[in-house]
Amino acid sequence: MLAFVLAYGLHYTKLPEKFKSVVQILIILPMFLPTLTYGFAVIYSLGKQGLITQIIGHQLFSIYGFWGLLISYVIYTLPPAFVLLYNAFKYVDKHFIIVSQIMGDSPLRTFYITSVRPMIGTIAAAFILSFFLSFTDFGIPASIGGQYTVVATQLYMVMMGAVPDFQSGSAIAVIMLIPSIVAVWLLRFTERFNFRYNKISTFELADDKVRDGFFAAVYVVVIAAIFAIFAIMFIVPFIKSWPYQVVFTTETLQRILSDRSIETVYTNSVMVAAATAVIGTVLAYMAALVNARSQLPGVCKMLMDACAMVTNTVPGMVLGVAFLFAFTGSPIQNTFIIIILLNSVREFTTPYLMIQASLSKINMSWETTGALMGDSWLKTIFRVIIPNTMSTVFQMLSYIFIQAMVTISAIIFVTGARTMVMTTKITQAQYFEKYDEVFVLSLLIFLTNIIVKVIFDYLSSHDDIVLHVKQKFQSIFGKEAKRQNAGLEDLPERI
Repeated sequence: MLAFVLAYGLHYTKLPEKFKSVVQILIILPMFLPTLTYGFAVIYSLGKQGLITQIIGHQLFSIYGFWGLLISYVIYTLPPAFVLLYNAFKYVDKHFIIVSQIMGDSPLRTFYITSVRPMIGTIAAAFILSFFLSFTDFGIPASIGGQYTVVATQLYMVMMGAVPDFQSGSAIAVIMLIPSIVAVWLLRFTERFNFRYNKISTFELADDKVRDGFFAAVYVVVIAAIFAIFAIMFIVPFIKSWPYQVVFTTETLQRILSDRSIETVYTNSVMVAAATAVIGTVLAYMAALVNARSQLPGVCKMLMDACAMVTNTVPGMVLGVAFLFAFTGSPIQNTFIIIILLNSVREFTTPYLMIQASLSKINMSWETTGALMGDSWLKTIFRVIIPNTMSTVFQMLSYIFIQAMVTISAIIFVTGARTMVMTTKITQAQYFEKYDEVFVLSLLIFLTNIIVKVIFDYLSSHDDIVLHVKQKFQSIFGKEAKRQNAGLEDLPERI
């Protein structure tokens, strides 16, 4: 509901565009942090010695257990649900607001018909997404769950406890799949509520200072609440000993960063994320390419789509258990290869859908044109199709890299001491109660993801850079690059 209100306000108010752009960026920032950090941020903000508690003078409520989990999961699921709803609102025709008002509908009915009814399918998808993110996450309950046991921590304790019980773990993993089946049915059921507009009309909203002021206040309150909780992450690394010696110093930061194991784990994490981004992008691109640009029978394409959706609905912890059982005793056990492979499977769906949408929009006659000019299908793909989708490829690389940096639920079962990454190092720091180290590692992940996001957004949004990459790509895969660059886009028309 909160994500819906925030997304609705950005599309149905006349707030300044710069204000809206800043709101969009600030709401999604928590996505760049691992889920373990959410729980610790809540503890260090709302706990007995927390930052907010000290400012107010008393603890508002007990945060360990249900309420801590609820607050953390609301913050955790808000950004992805917001992104989903915000993008869907772009395709809702606001012109029907006038039609509804002319028909004499009440404001509430107008709101339902023009804003809620067209979004029912997306609202269901956002609900399912938020449910699965909360249901399958391990990081938040591991940090703030206390005695409030959830299925994710139960699975971890059974599988990785002092006496592992693989049979019980398998049973729990299968039980975790049941909501996936319900989710698939619910998504298909809500598809009947989707409908398409013939066109999206340009519509100028009426001035309403009360409406705009209300939503502006909502944005300020929500963003201030989020940053009040995460502010501690930027404070603890520069305090001698929180909350007992609140003295500004860089000693804590220097002490933690001087540990060579941190450097090794950070290098491991970046290497795994980079390799996952490249391999995951290649796999998703190839699958989408075969689906969108080949002459395979429709049944094969439908099966490929189904496989892509399955990887999105299976909980990460279940995938981790499956990989643990499948590769125990194999040469890739306790190697980076199994982590990269698991991450690539886990993050397959979203990049697959991203590039499939782009490939479907490209002129379908380019392969025919290439064949008429004597090029094979593969040559046309490398010379024309791939270079013309470089902008989406940059976005795919960015998305997979960030997700690989913050994931914990899937890989917790397959990492070892030699293959430790940042998120599992945070789990270890939590076990030894090195909470200042938790925030320093979280800060490293956050800054790394921000840098990667900025770089790839810059690359994908600048046509001159994309054109340069296209020319390089074409020069590598064909001696006739100059002919291609001279106007390949209009070749079908010239033919």
